[in-house]
Amino acid sequence: MSNAKPDFSPLAATRREFLTRSGMGFGALALQAMLAEAGTALPALADGDASTLEPKQPPLPATAKRVIHLFMSGGPSHIDTFDPKPALARFAGKSLGHGGGKIGPQMGMPSPFKFSRHGKSGIEMSELFPNIGAHADEMCVIRSMVTDIPAHEQALLMMNTGTVRFVRPSIGSWTTYGLGTENQSLPGFIAMSPGGYPLLGAQNWQSGFLPGIYQGAYIDSNQTNIEKLIENIRSGAATVQEQRQQLDTLHALNEVYRERVKQDVQFDARIHSFELAYKMQEAAAEAFDISREPDSIQRLYGDGPQARQLLIARRLVERGVRFVQCWQDGWDTHSNLEASMRSLAKQSDQAIGALLTDLKQRGLLKDTLVLWGGEFGRTPAAQGGGAAGGKESGRDHNSGGFCAWMAGGGVRGGYVHGATDELGAVAVKDKMHVHDLHATILRLLGFDHQRFTYRYSGRDFRLTDVYGTIVRDVIA
Repeated sequence: MSNAKPDFSPLAATRREFLTRSGMGFGALALQAMLAEAGTALPALADGDASTLEPKQPPLPATAKRVIHLFMSGGPSHIDTFDPKPALARFAGKSLGHGGGKIGPQMGMPSPFKFSRHGKSGIEMSELFPNIGAHADEMCVIRSMVTDIPAHEQALLMMNTGTVRFVRPSIGSWTTYGLGTENQSLPGFIAMSPGGYPLLGAQNWQSGFLPGIYQGAYIDSNQTNIEKLIENIRSGAATVQEQRQQLDTLHALNEVYRERVKQDVQFDARIHSFELAYKMQEAAAEAFDISREPDSIQRLYGDGPQARQLLIARRLVERGVRFVQCWQDGWDTHSNLEASMRSLAKQSDQAIGALLTDLKQRGLLKDTLVLWGGEFGRTPAAQGGGAAGGKESGRDHNSGGFCAWMAGGGVRGGYVHGATDELGAVAVKDKMHVHDLHATILRLLGFDHQRFTYRYSGRDFRLTDVYGTIVRDVIA
């Protein structure tokens, strides 16, 4: 290929100018319709500044620099994990009546799992999580989470984007918008889900009206081969040098376009994606290759997709990735709760415990916020299966009370915040809505959620909409 840089200025015309000249602009309507059908309709231009992933300093003192979000998709039962309810034993196979206002006349189902105290703090946790329990003194367990709607789609959007109805940016996108990323050769926000997309797919890590460079990059962590783990990581048609020349030519065209249209965030995002793909050929291959880890570290995490993706998560944050989301599906236990939860915990407990140990040993836990939780909790009543509370029984959705926990990143370790009632039906003490959780996370990252905004379509939007209170009790 020639190294000469061609002059494209005589040929330059914006898309709008071209379509206006072609059929008095009616072509623009057809193009927009075609793009919408293809799922690539261009959003309205943002009113804010040009987008960038360069690292930025937050406006407030921060204790967390990065986030690892462990998303237990389906809604893990708080009653069987981190919120013991011994009073339920009195209602085994008996009617709960209408206690708590959320639970109808159903049969009570005590947890089939034993609880014990862990660490100097004595936080009670289920027998399912001995490895996580070893880190009780670094954990802040929230037992009073609430959300708006006990339906998966809406609750997933609420936990990830702060709304149940509109297309809004995810918390990972907000984080990279505010802080950029410390590694320009890797995406700033990565979402890993083994075996395929979770429910709602990319909506969970969407950038919404934020520039596209802040959208999460999806990785199927079920794959082990780098070419399958990250599709199209390498070009089969051009050498690295030829790709560089192609990108330089694209930049020449880009500069001509910029002279005519000063700001087009969607265009900038596409150009950035080309550059990032070029840089990732080596950086991602190295970051995602866990075979480079010592045998002792690989044994610490264990085997399986969850172990693999959590070890990758540590490698990513160590290399400057700002927000990593690790999904585990299957927590929607309407039936066979005991067997299902034992299996799910077996897949993840060792790896999560290893992640906390590994981060702490490397000095990363102090400024890495680890968040565990799902979209809602479960009821104290039995559902499905045979006899109420039997081996085949499960629990229904519950938005009125559930649990989550955080560790590292400046949270108050060895602390339990809030409580549900004696049966676990509803939060009754120090309720913490998802908006409050988001506001608190942003504060740990150095942002005032009320001032951390993005101007779009004439309005200043924020992750917490017009809600949210920073819960200072959970901050160290």
